[in-house]
Amino acid sequence: MSQGRDGRPTPLSELRVVEISDRIAGSYCGKMLVDAGAQVRKIEPPQGDSLRRYAATGSPLPDGPDCPAAPLFSYLNAGKQSVSLVPDSDRYRAEIAAANVVVVTASRSQAMALGIDPQQLLAADSQAVVVTISDFGWTGPYADRAASEFTLQAWAGSPGFRGDPAGPPISIGGDLGEYMGGVFAAVGALAVHRRVERGGPGDHLDLSMLEAITLMQSGEWLHSQLLRVPPVTRTYEVPSIEPAKDGYVGITMVTGQQWLDFAAMVESPQLEEIPELRFQVGRWQYRDLIRELVRPWMAQRTVEEIVELGQLLRLPIAALGNGATIRDMDYVTERAVFVPNPAGFHQPRPPWLMSRCAPAPVGDTAALGAHDETAPWLQREPRNQPTSPERPLTDVRIVDLTAFWAGPAATHLLAAFGADVLKVESIQRPDGIRYSGGMRTDVDDWWEYGWVFHAMNTNKRSVTLDLGSAEGRELFLTLAADADVVIENFSPRVMDHFGLTAETLLEVNPALVVARMPAFGLHGPWRERVGFAPTMEQIGGLTWVTGLPEEPPVTPRGACDPLAGVHAAFAVLAALNFAERTGSGQLVELPMVESVLNTTAVQPIEFEVFGTALGRRGNRGQAGALQNIYRCAAKDDAATTSDEWIAVTVRDDQQWQALIDVMGTPSWCHEALSTAAGRRERADEIDRSLQDWFATQPRDSTVERLAAAGIPAAPVVSPSLVTDNPQLRHRGFFESMHHPRTGAGLYPTPPFAPLAGQHRWLLSPPPTLGQHNDEILSQRCGVGEEDLARLARGGVIGTRPKGV
Repeated sequence: MSQGRDGRPTPLSELRVVEISDRIAGSYCGKMLVDAGAQVRKIEPPQGDSLRRYAATGSPLPDGPDCPAAPLFSYLNAGKQSVSLVPDSDRYRAEIAAANVVVVTASRSQAMALGIDPQQLLAADSQAVVVTISDFGWTGPYADRAASEFTLQAWAGSPGFRGDPAGPPISIGGDLGEYMGGVFAAVGALAVHRRVERGGPGDHLDLSMLEAITLMQSGEWLHSQLLRVPPVTRTYEVPSIEPAKDGYVGITMVTGQQWLDFAAMVESPQLEEIPELRFQVGRWQYRDLIRELVRPWMAQRTVEEIVELGQLLRLPIAALGNGATIRDMDYVTERAVFVPNPAGFHQPRPPWLMSRCAPAPVGDTAALGAHDETAPWLQREPRNQPTSPERPLTDVRIVDLTAFWAGPAATHLLAAFGADVLKVESIQRPDGIRYSGGMRTDVDDWWEYGWVFHAMNTNKRSVTLDLGSAEGRELFLTLAADADVVIENFSPRVMDHFGLTAETLLEVNPALVVARMPAFGLHGPWRERVGFAPTMEQIGGLTWVTGLPEEPPVTPRGACDPLAGVHAAFAVLAALNFAERTGSGQLVELPMVESVLNTTAVQPIEFEVFGTALGRRGNRGQAGALQNIYRCAAKDDAATTSDEWIAVTVRDDQQWQALIDVMGTPSWCHEALSTAAGRRERADEIDRSLQDWFATQPRDSTVERLAAAGIPAAPVVSPSLVTDNPQLRHRGFFESMHHPRTGAGLYPTPPFAPLAGQHRWLLSPPPTLGQHNDEILSQRCGVGEEDLARLARGGVIGTRPKGV
């Protein structure tokens, strides 16, 4: 059992991983496994991983074979071993054969060139776990297309609903999708490895980055279907990032009560009187009025004053963080979030804290090939023929108290892998995401139409329990006594108020994993603060690098909800691994903000090392890539000004030459632009010329011409329309199910192709409120029919919100 930083064990033990990666997603997957105690051996080509020489700020790096690796590389690869091997060598094959998990960032053709054929590996060893990470997945019409995170965001609909309609669509800054893909890969690896450990087969996990990034949206196609509204278009939250006397303030009003309290705070009773303003979707049309009433009040107060007043009213209001300020925040310093990296800087600790386990110490960053002389891992002992390929988590029981998006995203993934998830709500307080984004007024059961609820609660069963009552708490403890995991994302005081602390739950079930997902931790200066995903994005620096340079920052719109959720799923599986080996459960603390800090770590790290803070570059990207979103020509049948946009990335000389050829070698493409250095020097000139050229081109046919030439390109689409994407449809990312209230719908799956012998991920639609009360309470708690009726009469259980 490996030892953590403070002498406690790490949650994983004896897991051996081979990582072959040339992108952040694969390196972050390996980092997560290293942090949890796995041994990771990184196989690099003779020239090394390209991230060794990458600085997001574009800062110069010392050159030479003995020079240290770039800070981001050291953050992602500390503690891993490095071997430099060619694919056809005996040592290369031996390392792969001896690993429990192989992580490869490659398309099918690239993987074959690397000597990685998952089916051959599984034929030789049925317990192998092979995770491949590629832009579009290994199958489908786009499988071999070139892509970048930037163009994948466009395919996924992300920029298509962000920004002022008078300007361009806005992509999310900071490579967030890469980290999203990496954490999904880590969860998939642990889930299937668990099945192997229990005598089942391994598998090939074929991860699509497009699908992972699509899951950063909140299911807007379901929004259009369920609420019968048109496809969403570009807007931003109002209010959102507002100028104060001395900087910007981030504001996120989700619930109707929060809006009323905010209106009182800014001394604008007029804002309390307009019913539409109680929902986020209703505020856009009143944006001018809101600005007129709010901004003068903001301009008279400092950021600190506004944040302090907001917290007194329990409103999600925050100061914006960036690379220069993140490490100095009270939360970060008082909770000692940043720890030393031996490469000479500080980095955020892993975004989980466990009561019995600790993360592995931050190790050295291995030089290229530093472990070439290290003996290969011993071959694993062959096992008996594996049992039938059940879903990896089929025998795991989870009691799920989570609400809104982040927590349900965690259990959505675990349920897809087979866990039996009991979603616990109450009729006094159903999951707020059932209706907080807008509601139907023409149906009796309006609480059953929430689109984020639908997207994130498939494969679950619903129980309602009033935890404020003695009987409700007793029934909950009975469910917890028979569970493997209890997970919640309330503010810390809620479970304390109910008397359902981790200590209480572990007393009734010592092997239980108790996962808690507070916004800002269970202890520390911000314990009582309220926050949603946009709040975390604002604090963690993601908002700071999103938007146009001349405009205020733009909030990414909740993408960090699923990001935090999938990090939580990983930590739950790691703790479950420990519990199943040792019989010891524990508290797992998962502060939402720390998941964000782990994925924006490059900002404070490069500021510490280079003294340069990343800022906003619109859609131009960082560190030398040539990219942007360009307006295309109007369609012939367009009655109004076209809103057709294309996202394009040019990474290298080859793609630049291909772009020149597609454009017919215009006169401005002179020889000085043939090198990356020349293009960087004239980036603004190139961008203006490309704007002029794309303005004359039809969008969709231009995307195809560029794709055929090997250039990453994508149409900017509304996230409501991603169900039309031929690649997502071919991969089966959307699965159709019939909901008893809302009818047929298309529901998102995990970003993997189905596992072997499994034709679909989703087995049941999202449950209606309290749908399984009788079934669960009778089977697991022994409640008879008469008592069920009595509990319903007393409001302990029910199927309609109280007061409806």
